[in-house]
Amino acid sequence: MEKTVTQIHPPKGFSLGLKELWQYRELFYFFTWRDIKVKYKQTVLGILWAILQPLALMAIFTFLFSKTWPIDTGNIRYPIFVLSGLIIWNLFSNAVSHAGESMIHHAAIIKKIYFPRLIIPGSSVLTAFFDFIMGLIVFIIFCFIYKQGSHVSGAIFFLAGIVIILLAAFGAGTFLAALNVKYRDFRYTVPVLLQLLFFSSQVIYPLHSIGQPWLRNLLSLNPVNAALELFRAPLSGAQPDNNIVLIGLASTITILMAGIYFFRKTEAYFADIA
Repeated sequence: MEKTVTQIHPPKGFSLGLKELWQYRELFYFFTWRDIKVKYKQTVLGILWAILQPLALMAIFTFLFSKTWPIDTGNIRYPIFVLSGLIIWNLFSNAVSHAGESMIHHAAIIKKIYFPRLIIPGSSVLTAFFDFIMGLIVFIIFCFIYKQGSHVSGAIFFLAGIVIILLAAFGAGTFLAALNVKYRDFRYTVPVLLQLLFFSSQVIYPLHSIGQPWLRNLLSLNPVNAALELFRAPLSGAQPDNNIVLIGLASTITILMAGIYFFRKTEAYFADIA
């Protein structure tokens, strides 16, 4: 009797593996819910920490810039302008930093069983999105407090901004996750890079306040700026700057594709070097 030999080969070419990810969709829930519970376990305030941080920074920036260095934010009240920027930025920052270290933190389970590795950084992004939802609820409450008008017709811009920041965070997070497995030095450079991105984002100042067109275009490469341009559109009632949005969208797609491609190309070695 001839012995049957089964050979398993990795898929040829570039593949997102969406079918496989859907088959393991319950793992998204498991990892995400576990990370949320671990994050706030044994804390007195619990989920309130996701709310207090942007509120504290909003108060500081409002005191500094609205009183001592006024910034023109158009139809958007400055506290609302800053709070909207902070909750979007925190979503991006938390997702990228946690996804970047996720493969290292899950090294033990990676070596034991097989499942689509993209689930690990993906669940980190979902955990950050949970914090964002909490901050978003507070943001809506503050819009009522400050009587900040919004345009229902621009709600599509609002949702588009959230989608862009999630895609950019997932792309950057997967790229850093793969890099951190082999080169652990990157886990120390991520906070520095995020600080640079923060000050290049229109979180505390509008991008249109920059007079030099070349510098404004350069900063538009930061996908956070495109997300904020869309996210604030329903509040200001004005059309978002197409130049900022298109440049940021192109940057987001590039980051997403590069991150997933690099992750897919290197994930076969994660169990050996994690």
